[in-house]
Amino acid sequence: MFSKFTSILQHAVEAVRPPAGPATPRRGCDPGLAPSAGRGLGPGTAPFPAAPRRCCWRGLAGRASASGTALPRAGEAEAELPGRAPEGAREGNESPQRGPGEPGVPGEEGAAAARAAPAQPPAVTAGHCRPRCPAPGLRAALAWPSPCRCPAVSARRTIKEGNQETPQHFHLVLTSRQQPPSPVLLRDALAPSLPLQEDFVYHWKAITHYYIETSDDKAPVTDTNIPSHLEQMLDILVQEENERESGETGPCMEYLLHHKILETLYTLGKADCPPGMKQQVLAFYTKLLGRIRQPLLPHINVHRPVQKLIRLCGEVLATPTENEEIQFLCIVCAKLKQDPYLVNFFLEVIQDPVLHLCRRQSKLKAMALQGSASVITEDMIKDQESVPTDTGQPGQPEETPGAAGAEHMEREDELPQQAEELSFSLDELNVTSSPESSTACPNQDYNLVNSLLNLTKSPDGRIAVKACEGLMLLVSLPEPAAAKCLTQSTCLCELLTDRLATLYKALPQSLDPLDIETVEAINWGLDSYSHKEDASAFPGKRALISFLSWFDYCDQLIKEAQKMTAVAMAKAVRERFFIDVMEPQLMQTSEIGILTSTALLHRIVRQVTSDVLLQELVYFILGEQREPETLTDINRHPLRHRLIEHCDHISDEISIMTLRMFEHLLQKPNEHILYNLVLRNLEERNYMEYKPPCQEDKDVVENGQIAGAVDLEEDPLFTDLSPDNTLSAQEWLSASPPVSPEHPKNDGKTEVHKIVNSFLCLVPDEAKSSYHVEGTGYDTYLRDAHRQFRDYCVICLRWEWPGSPRSLEKCNLEASFFEGHFLKVLFERMGRILDQPYDVNLQVTSVLSKLSLFPHPHIHEYLLDPYVNLASGCKSLFSVIVRVVGDLMVRIQRIPDFTPKLLLVRKRLLGLEPEGPIIDHMTLLEGVIVLEEFCKELAAIAFVKYHTSATP
Repeated sequence: MFSKFTSILQHAVEAVRPPAGPATPRRGCDPGLAPSAGRGLGPGTAPFPAAPRRCCWRGLAGRASASGTALPRAGEAEAELPGRAPEGAREGNESPQRGPGEPGVPGEEGAAAARAAPAQPPAVTAGHCRPRCPAPGLRAALAWPSPCRCPAVSARRTIKEGNQETPQHFHLVLTSRQQPPSPVLLRDALAPSLPLQEDFVYHWKAITHYYIETSDDKAPVTDTNIPSHLEQMLDILVQEENERESGETGPCMEYLLHHKILETLYTLGKADCPPGMKQQVLAFYTKLLGRIRQPLLPHINVHRPVQKLIRLCGEVLATPTENEEIQFLCIVCAKLKQDPYLVNFFLEVIQDPVLHLCRRQSKLKAMALQGSASVITEDMIKDQESVPTDTGQPGQPEETPGAAGAEHMEREDELPQQAEELSFSLDELNVTSSPESSTACPNQDYNLVNSLLNLTKSPDGRIAVKACEGLMLLVSLPEPAAAKCLTQSTCLCELLTDRLATLYKALPQSLDPLDIETVEAINWGLDSYSHKEDASAFPGKRALISFLSWFDYCDQLIKEAQKMTAVAMAKAVRERFFIDVMEPQLMQTSEIGILTSTALLHRIVRQVTSDVLLQELVYFILGEQREPETLTDINRHPLRHRLIEHCDHISDEISIMTLRMFEHLLQKPNEHILYNLVLRNLEERNYMEYKPPCQEDKDVVENGQIAGAVDLEEDPLFTDLSPDNTLSAQEWLSASPPVSPEHPKNDGKTEVHKIVNSFLCLVPDEAKSSYHVEGTGYDTYLRDAHRQFRDYCVICLRWEWPGSPRSLEKCNLEASFFEGHFLKVLFERMGRILDQPYDVNLQVTSVLSKLSLFPHPHIHEYLLDPYVNLASGCKSLFSVIVRVVGDLMVRIQRIPDFTPKLLLVRKRLLGLEPEGPIIDHMTLLEGVIVLEEFCKELAAIAFVKYHTSATP
């Protein structure tokens, strides 16, 4: 019956017991024995106490029967108890002589008195929850755990020992003569919770007691209760914070800070004693910083050990602690992101190395001359451990002597030898300490960045990605001191660029441009590729994805970085990767190499999103020149000259790829691109023939023409007009905006209907085929032009371009005009449109239409105004097309059935007709179709630009 009630009560206690760590093995029936208890413990040594709240209900009976000691009756306050001094000893205020057993076991006299007690089972018995320290003084010396904190049934009584009243704690064991109480009554009435601080101190002292008592330093930490105690300490800190007002520091947190617990844990983690302790320390730091809401890092006893622990991370790759290391570093980065000013605590100022060696030499020589280990303090040892740092805070806190005892002794033996070696090395270098050298040259160190950089090289992809995320948080901090330290005192820029170069060089020498262009969108955080699962795999795809993924990371990192950091990283990418690695590939003569490198450059241009990196990329491709070009200095920037020449390369593939690269480059939000390629040559408007205005030129004739303008409708080339492709003046004027004071009708621009009809009438009627096929009308280009022009206006809005052309009186019209190398090549390509492949023609006209869309008045005037009076020897886009049309009209006469063949080719291109026999003059026919569509596109752009600019 007794065992039945005991079992019921034990289950009741388990039901109300708070969560604790895993149950620990016990020796016999003694509760609270750590797994290491009994391993190498000498006589009279108390076993290491286990986690609290673990009580063995049958432990008292087992201990009493084993020692032959009877249990006291209920109500007998003066009954002899195990570990209690005999009556005689109490009266004499002397401690009894203990037996050879465990501490607290009475001597023979106490045992005899205990055997004389009645043997009947008592109603209520008492016993110790866990081993007691034999004396209060020894408890304090050994950091003995606090008294019993069992949440089950406990009783507290005061027993006089000499002249002192010592509280004694016992478990009450219910016999069969009583009904088992409810768990709630047992918890609340018999075992009220003790203050959190006492519980917190117990767990911490239990950890330190392990290092005092254990003699087996090879057992892994998972075989001890240290993880459980650390977890309980965290739970107590979180509970304490939840029970208090926001920002208020509780006694447990004050104890942790005042007693430098984090410093001690760092020492234990660095020594990794017991094995696996470093993981536990890292996890404790991570959870502490993550779960506690109040700011901890400003405390010197927090950020100092955190800084030390950061140095231990990333020292060796592929270690078992990598996961805990990256979690710890990321939580620190997250805290710095929340409060950026805290980063100043992690910027260490390293003194001048030569001066530091001199100071270390003097200190080590002084210690060596002492010859006694007693004069070597712990602070001196730590000075040998690392370079002195200064963060503007008080000195480093001390580490626990008991925890670092072994390391302390080893270093004491090594110090004299270190002093001699350092003295010899300094004498060899002939370094002398002079008064001038007393002022050190500060140099900051950013260990947090260095540790993350090391972990980016981890073979575990998840660890590397987390490290990259941590770096992205750090580079975005707005603190100038951190930005300067990051760029000048870390190898961040070198790592980014060196890895880019390595991945680029790992690419195959020949890659299909289509594969480079169509490879799926790259995200640096999701660089996962399986060759076996990819149905569209091609040789080199894995290497290509890795390169593009890392470039995407560099781009995003620069995009998120503080301005100073971003500029430094972008310049490093330009100098160490673009110029040193990519430029030789782009300048080579091998067609295969040129095609592959140009395709990669095109992909980079498309992929870059950071404004700072884009600026450096543009300077790399085009140079930084902004003065007008001349024929003699077009080779001033070799790469720009070579790339523009590749637009007219003998290889059509290279020409198309280079043109596509320039097309995407023009769409990037960077003003220098268009200015360098086109605008700097149009600034003076010296493409125009200047005539002093007279009164007659200012009058507008009744038919709407401007005086002096050439009416192209009277030109023999445009007498045969198709009604489907021209609109009357009344229709165009009705579509134009109304006249307003801000935008008068005669504002120096030719009326829009004249310009549009001029482009629509360029191609003769016998060379037109679009009006025979539905869905190829002019209106489709209007919609596209309106959308594209709106997008270009958004891009160019911040560039503050003028709304009207520069006054001719302020222009240098005497200077010779050169349209620039880029437009020169494009005009030459456009002039050969009837003799070039269809794909080349499409790409040339695409680039020219993109240029025409820019809302700059000089570009509009030079490319889209057919009525501009060109200076002698100058050519414009319209004049180039007129020459092409003149050549076309001559060649049409020599081709029989030209119009039916032209219509058949258009239908084949549109997929309306199946492929059939090869048609003669296919290249010419395809060129005519492209020319017609290009003229319609230019007409639509001209109308949209005029309509938008004339709208108030």
